[in-house]
Amino acid sequence: MYPDRVLSGMRPTGRLHLGHYHGVLKNWVALQTELPCFFFVADWHALTTSYDDPKVIAESVWDMVIDWLAAGVDPNQSTLFLQSRVLEHAELHLLLSMMTPQGWLERVPTYKDQQERLSHKDLSTYGFLGYPLLQSADILIYRASHVPVGEDQVPHIELTREIARRFNHLYGREPGFENKAREALRQLGSKRGRLYEELRVRFQQEGDVEALEQAQAVIDECQSLSHGDRERLFGYLEGGGKVILAEPEARLTEACRLGGLDGQKMSKSYNNTIFLREEAASIERKIRTMKTDPARARRTDPGNPENCPVWQFHVLYSDDATRGWVQQGCRSAGIGCLDCKQPVIDAVVAEQSVMSERAQRYLDDPALVRNIIADGCERARKLAQETMRDVREAMGLDYS
Repeated sequence: MYPDRVLSGMRPTGRLHLGHYHGVLKNWVALQTELPCFFFVADWHALTTSYDDPKVIAESVWDMVIDWLAAGVDPNQSTLFLQSRVLEHAELHLLLSMMTPQGWLERVPTYKDQQERLSHKDLSTYGFLGYPLLQSADILIYRASHVPVGEDQVPHIELTREIARRFNHLYGREPGFENKAREALRQLGSKRGRLYEELRVRFQQEGDVEALEQAQAVIDECQSLSHGDRERLFGYLEGGGKVILAEPEARLTEACRLGGLDGQKMSKSYNNTIFLREEAASIERKIRTMKTDPARARRTDPGNPENCPVWQFHVLYSDDATRGWVQQGCRSAGIGCLDCKQPVIDAVVAEQSVMSERAQRYLDDPALVRNIIADGCERARKLAQETMRDVREAMGLDYS
């Protein structure tokens, strides 16, 4: 139907830390070698909770992009851009808001959760209620096929799929759709046309998903089809109308959550973070003073690594031999807590030194970062403009 494409974004609300790296950026780096990736700075999204203090957004945007580049996101493989510089996001969000039931937004699980968690802020705004819809517009405008998320974000992708289906149902029924679809069917040729019809019947009458995939492949094989006829055949195949907005799939990312220095979630608000590109001396000081298993009040007391915040760092940073050494040494009191922490210090410092080295060229020449974003915005805008052309045409708004 549409080419496979990955979309993901991050809000610029302050310095990035190891939790962001292990939870998001490592997945981005891996994905960019598999599929075309579009990664954006979600500065409009940041306004939903920081509308009263937007300067933190402006201060964070460029540092965050440098952190992405330092972590290994490659602008030669991925498209990096600013949400607010592709105005089509706002246009699609506005048009979708006209047809999205309010109840759909109110039932998003994170809506009430965040209101409670951020109770010190006034979040009784339309922007906060509508941020899942803006998120859907971000995805749908690039017709992204894959959106990397954790399990807690899956409801957002389901909402996006529902919005795409509703839009296609309302606006994909062009006048004479079935006749136009049958005309398009003739362009497949008699042999392919018969196979398409057989597979279409199998899917619609028996729910045969394999038949659906085979029929989609038949369409893809016919290079002479126009874009419009291709979309009509996809819609006719599934028993709907013309597919204008593609339904994305949630791509569950590997659960790799790194807790903070105190064992809680790593967060700036808890003051328990190690920032990306942090100085080696600061990293060493923070890890050396980390809390450990309360049972180890004295050096001679045995402990349990599972009860120690340092252990979660070993899970991510140490090899099997080191983890075995920690398990045996901690439980037998054969090693002290500072002994246990040293391999973690060495590994984190080594990792951050590589990131700092990557980042230095962008710190020395900030124009490089601006140029990367400018190029990315241009590529993103071209795709967004194509989608909005189809959206306006489907809604009958192309009369200017």
